[in-house]
Amino acid sequence: MNIGLKPAPDSLLGRFHARSYLVRLSIGQALWVIMLFVVPWQTQGLKRAWLLPTMLTVLAYLYLHAQLYLGPLRRLPWRATGMVLLGFALWPFNSVAVGYVVCAATALSLSHSYRVWLVGMAAIVAVTLPVGLWLHTPLWVILAMLTAGVFGGSSNFLYVRNLHKDAELRLSQSDVRRLAVLAERERIGRDLHDLLGHTLSLVSLKSELARRLALADPPRAQREMEEVERVSRHALAEVRAAVTGMRRSDLAAELASARLMLEASGIAFDVEAPADAALPADVEAALALVLREAVTNIHRHARASTARVAFSCDMELFHMRISDNGRGGLSAHGNGISGMRERVRALGGSLAIDSPARRGTTLDIEVPLRVSSGVAHARGSATPAPSLVRDRSIA
Repeated sequence: MNIGLKPAPDSLLGRFHARSYLVRLSIGQALWVIMLFVVPWQTQGLKRAWLLPTMLTVLAYLYLHAQLYLGPLRRLPWRATGMVLLGFALWPFNSVAVGYVVCAATALSLSHSYRVWLVGMAAIVAVTLPVGLWLHTPLWVILAMLTAGVFGGSSNFLYVRNLHKDAELRLSQSDVRRLAVLAERERIGRDLHDLLGHTLSLVSLKSELARRLALADPPRAQREMEEVERVSRHALAEVRAAVTGMRRSDLAAELASARLMLEASGIAFDVEAPADAALPADVEAALALVLREAVTNIHRHARASTARVAFSCDMELFHMRISDNGRGGLSAHGNGISGMRERVRALGGSLAIDSPARRGTTLDIEVPLRVSSGVAHARGSATPAPSLVRDRSIA
């Protein structure tokens, strides 16, 4: 049993990512207990007859209410049943105790199963009506409270159902990424086998031949070992080139990853890029890492609902703008900004930040292409990047 403040893994707070909403919801639904004291105090005054049982049931209710969000979802119907019993127990002393029954109806709506909610609501109505009439509570009061529970629970049910769908979507995306990683590992294994299999076989044969000729024909053995050295150096160069290509990031891949991350979090993502943009490989790799860091900041810290990435380039300058409508207030040296700025400066470019509080954040990155292309050409790595196209999507 979870009696602390740490959510269980299969609880509402432990399973879903909308913790701020769920915390506000739980606090809002707990504040009504104030009326359990205000109404009888105004009508009857402070009397032990209603005050003591009210205090005892409030403590029990607050525990059950907290467990709705912290405890396992499978126990939710039992906690709702406990709230109903608290209401029936307090009702003869405090008429506001019907609120416990309303809260039980609302609590059932937090289940992802509409059958649990509907069957529970039907059972609550079937039991509450005769109990309320037996306690001489006006029928309109009972019906009004139950109606409030139905309508209040409807919005909760729809929201929690969306949370469940979002969680299922995250799981499916995790499966897709896992399968993509496995496929990539298999591809890398095949590439390395094709790349090194023949070379290592040749090295092994020539080494064996050189060993046999070491005493019988030393000059020929020396030539064979020189051939082994040449082949091994060539293989090493090919492996290094292959590993460099595997490690290199590109903007198209980072944009796809950014879309997956942001839209799974409910953030609309918009991309605008020219169709003919081509960058040197080292420039694109550095800018892809800058884009990755900026998108990660939006996902973790911005609390935004929309994000946008726009590219523009000409013969001399590449410009990338990354913006969101989040809370802003981004520090010029925090959240990875220093690392992004260093990467851009290494390309001879600049990074500007505009992040007023509660008005979103905009990063403007400019990189001179002629300087970067010259550096890349000198390094022998000025291969063009894949073309980028305009792509818009609303989450």
